[in-house]
This record gives sequence, structure tokens and C-alpha cells, in this order.
Amino acid sequence: MIDYHRSALELELEARTQAFIRDRIIPYEHDPRILEHGPSDALRVELQALAREAGLLVPHLPQAYGGQGLNHRQTATVFRAAGYSLLGPVAMNIMAPDEGNMYLMDQVGTPEQKAHFLRPLAAGETRSAFFMTEPDGGAGSDPSLLATTARRDGNHWVISGRKWLITGAEGAGVGIVMAKTETAATLFLIDLPHPGVVIERVLHTIDRTMPGGHAVVRFDDVRVNADQILGEVEGGFTAAQIRLAPARLTHCMRWWGAANRAHAVATDYAYHRQGFGKPLIDHEGVGFMLVDNEIDLHQAMLTIDHAAWVLDQHGPLRDDTAVSGRAKVAVSEALFRVADRCVQIMGGAGVTGDSPVQQIFRDIRAFRIYDGPTEVHKWSIAKRIKAGLRDRKPA
Repeated sequence: MIDYHRSALELELEARTQAFIRDRIIPYEHDPRILEHGPSDALRVELQALAREAGLLVPHLPQAYGGQGLNHRQTATVFRAAGYSLLGPVAMNIMAPDEGNMYLMDQVGTPEQKAHFLRPLAAGETRSAFFMTEPDGGAGSDPSLLATTARRDGNHWVISGRKWLITGAEGAGVGIVMAKTETAATLFLIDLPHPGVVIERVLHTIDRTMPGGHAVVRFDDVRVNADQILGEVEGGFTAAQIRLAPARLTHCMRWWGAANRAHAVATDYAYHRQGFGKPLIDHEGVGFMLVDNEIDLHQAMLTIDHAAWVLDQHGPLRDDTAVSGRAKVAVSEALFRVADRCVQIMGGAGVTGDSPVQQIFRDIRAFRIYDGPTEVHKWSIAKRIKAGLRDRKPA
């Protein structure tokens, strides 16, 4: 039986988060330190100090790292509330890629790795990056094309290759690198900056939510100790799945909050804006779009909660994209429809920086690609459907 009961702790954290975002974070949304490639580190540190003071830093992590030890379903409630401002996840230290990297390190890291890499990341003393995606010819949606290599040299490994669209690489202090070893992939933890890790450039993208932006990075014979392997040698794909299945959902959670904000702004605009003798909201064309928004938001919330509950019951390794992949497709497409309608309802005002709707639209458009484009997830799910037909009796 699926239980969506919300505990007293969960509801209390949701209420505190909503008040924190409204009263402390939204006033920062026009801060000049929000740069082309995301909030500056100075702004991130300032926002996280506010969250630490409010007792809302890393709520998803175990109490040993200052969090509340929330499960995936409880996390969904708090992350949706945090996403109401695009700065909210940054302030609460639950933004990608740090949130997913912290989760992975907590799940598979050694005690020494957790002390050295995870603890300062959880405290907001540094940021991190996950080095997996590669330029054309390398790994993207197809991880089997992994081109970055790591060769063994005594008690060390030497990493060579190029990565791109690496979120947060510029300014990061912790890196998780996926590289091909002998026959499969292995994950390595590295301290940054490193003289052999060269940021060639930071890409210009339509989103600007994540500190550090998205970079092209080169690894020039980067030497790491064997004790910096995260998980098992040749176990990189398994470890990555532990990270990626929940990370797809936490993306859904955060951007659900942003889409809900856009809907609130557009609804308020439609209520006050007059056109053709009455408020826009009284015109069927606008009123029906607002109704469609509420339907999409409600269905997306139920999809997130169901997928999070399944992960709590079975863990990410039992997911294999079936649950988180379906959720990512359904939620990203629904939230994009919401954001698109909000721009349309607001007309010219919806494409300016005078309201948060324009940037929310841009970020959610990118979300349809990040952590697997819709079409890749559909292809993977279709393969699963076909495989299931082999053992099924004729309909």
C-alpha cells in the first residue's frame, strides 16, 4: 500500500522553507551577483549562511552532516518548497550537482572519503562537479561511448580526456570523474583546482541557476591515488545509477517549485491585468490555461511522490530508469507546458526580466534535456516494454 502520509517533521520543514524562501531569498532575485553563468560564489556563501542560521541547510542529508535524514518522499515536499525561488536550492545547498554528489558519497564513499570530500561539501565550504558527459564522439546519453581513460600506474591512476557540459566545474573544490579503466567505467574523487584539470571555457547556455555554469574541461594526465576510487574499480556505471536515479527526481522536485512560482505570478497578473473590458482571468482562453496549469502541476506532484516512494521501498539500483525515467519525462514535459503557458498569459511582460517567469521558462526548457532527454528515456522504456513481451502471453 502506498503511503503518502506526511510526518510532523516534514510539514514543519515545508512551512519553514516556504517562509524562508518568501522572506529571505526572493528579495535576492535581482542581486547583481547573479551572473551569466549562475550565482557567484560570494552570493552562494551569503545565501547559505542564511539557510544555516534558519536550520535549513542540507535537509536531505543524515544528521551527522547537519541534515534531517529525510527519505526521498519527504525530500520531495521540502525540495518543492525550496524551488519556489530559483535561488532557493542554492541557498539550502540542495542544488545540482552538489546534492546528487553528496548523496552518492554518503551511499558508497569510505569513511576517509566522507571526511575529506563530503563533510566540507555538506557544510557549504566548497562546491562540486560530476565529470561524466563528453563532447561529440564521447559519452552523453550513451555512457558506453565513454572516451576519457584512466590507466593504472602502480598505486596510482592517470586520467586523460575531455568532458563538457560539466555543471559547476569552474570554482569547484570536489570532483567526481567517470573514466574508462580496463573494460568498464570507474569513478574517481579528486581535489580541485588541480593543475592537470583545465577549464577550456564555460559554455553559454539558456539557464543561469547553477553556480559555475557548464564548462568544457580537459584532463591532462591527472594522477590520483587508488584510495580516491569512489565505489569499486570497474563499478562506475553501478555507482552512477545510485546517483542518477534519485537525481532525476530531485530535479523534478526543485523545478516543480519553480513552475508553481511561475503559475502564481501569471495568475496574479491575469487577475489584475485588464483587457477588452474585463480582467484577463475572465477570458476563457486565459482562464483555461490557468486550469491546465493546475492540472499539470497536480499530476506532476503525484508522479514525483509516487516515484520517490518507490525509490524508498526498493532503492535506486532496482529502478533501472523505469520509475525515475518515466517520472522525469512526465514531469519535465508537464512543467515546461506550465512555464510556456505562463509566458503566453503574461504576453510581453512574460519575456522580460521584470518577473521571474522568463528565467523559469528558460531553466525548465533546459531541464527537458538535463539528466537525459525525453526521447532517450522513452527509448529506454520502450526497450523494457519490448523485453517484457517476450515472456507475456498473447493479449
